[in-house]
Amino acid sequence: MGGRITLVTGGARSGKSNYAESLAKAEKKNVAYLATAIPFDEGMKDRIKKHKESRPKIWTTYEGYNDLYKMIPKIKREHEVILLDCITIMVTNLMFEEDVNWDKISHEVIDNIEEKIKDQIIKLIKAIREEDIWCIMVTNELGMGIVPENRISRIFRDIAGRINQLIAREADEVYFTVSGIPMRLK
Repeated sequence: MGGRITLVTGGARSGKSNYAESLAKAEKKNVAYLATAIPFDEGMKDRIKKHKESRPKIWTTYEGYNDLYKMIPKIKREHEVILLDCITIMVTNLMFEEDVNWDKISHEVIDNIEEKIKDQIIKLIKAIREEDIWCIMVTNELGMGIVPENRISRIFRDIAGRINQLIAREADEVYFTVSGIPMRLK
């Protein structure tokens, strides 16, 4: 069958990263932590620092958000498990690579941007399957709140939601975390 994909989703501060880390730690295998965040302000720098401090020192951290599928063969040579945290930030970074006016963007351009992001995810899933590695992906569940007031937030929510659906369909197992409690959905 090839590689294994586990998706861990939940709201902000729901415990999804902690649960994903516990899954990786339980395997007692060589883990690669694939971080997608860009430290753009002091708050994000502090968050990244705390995440680094909380995970085992023996884990190797890789950073990036674009063309992650190209990293999978290299990671596989040295690791048995990948913890990718997080898909939502990856989607954000890929969206903001585009030089567009988000308030005036056409639906056609939005669809093209979403297709580029979808292509990245499809290639990532394919690489994981081909390299026969276990990848635990963390993402945010964004569809349980009110409809965002501004356009860019609605566009982001819609793209991220459809990307989450794509990954969940392809995943071998899916967990939803609420208040630190994981529930297996698939």
